[in-house]
Amino acid sequence: MSKLNGKVAIVTGASKGIGASIAKALGAAGAAVVVNYASAKEGAEQVVAEIKKNGGKAIAVQGDVARQADIHRLFAESKKTYGTLDILINNAGIFQFDPIENVTEAEFHREFNTNVLGPILAAQEAVKQFGPGGGSIVNISSVVSTNPVPQSVVYSATKGALDTVTRTLALELAPRKIRVNGIQPGGVDTEGTRRVGVIGSDFEQQIIARTPLGRIGQPDDIARVAVFLASEDSAWVTGENITVAGGYR
Repeated sequence: MSKLNGKVAIVTGASKGIGASIAKALGAAGAAVVVNYASAKEGAEQVVAEIKKNGGKAIAVQGDVARQADIHRLFAESKKTYGTLDILINNAGIFQFDPIENVTEAEFHREFNTNVLGPILAAQEAVKQFGPGGGSIVNISSVVSTNPVPQSVVYSATKGALDTVTRTLALELAPRKIRVNGIQPGGVDTEGTRRVGVIGSDFEQQIIARTPLGRIGQPDDIARVAVFLASEDSAWVTGENITVAGGYR
């Protein structure tokens, strides 16, 4: 029997990259998956199609996690379709690397609204739908929260804040049997890292040189840990921010 049979999961930002891999892994483990996307409808529908092709259940729901009205609609659609909720993966995130001279007020708020406010708003709705048996919330952070790189002051700050959100909500929600954990990926080969030119660059080689396991990460490396944290295999784990980065420090 698959370890997540009968469970329902929402994965934000699941149209590509780490989020898509997590959604597919949850589906393979038996969960019905709500694949959230902000604008990449085609990608989200491809993820849904793959989950269904492998015998799973999934729907795609558009929504910008930085907008409370969109969060309400996302969770309402999930409840309408599946009736309950057991797992929330807060994966949606954005980044932009800029020297301090180029940081703007608008960019600060753009990143904080998606990377910090979004997970808080999503958790707020999730706790209303989790049943008496509790649930699992997994926040996708980054190694830059504790090992920042130059020109990432805003992005690194958002992930440091998200780590604190994880620890705070773990304390607050434990009496309701809701576990809250985070994953801090290292460098991962995704559409996003390719778009900004990390993959194939000298920066990628620097990351690999600092990674004892000697390679860049793949989305599946993160997805497997997300399934663990979503399942009863991690029933005694909460308030942890787990670094999944091949030993990168």
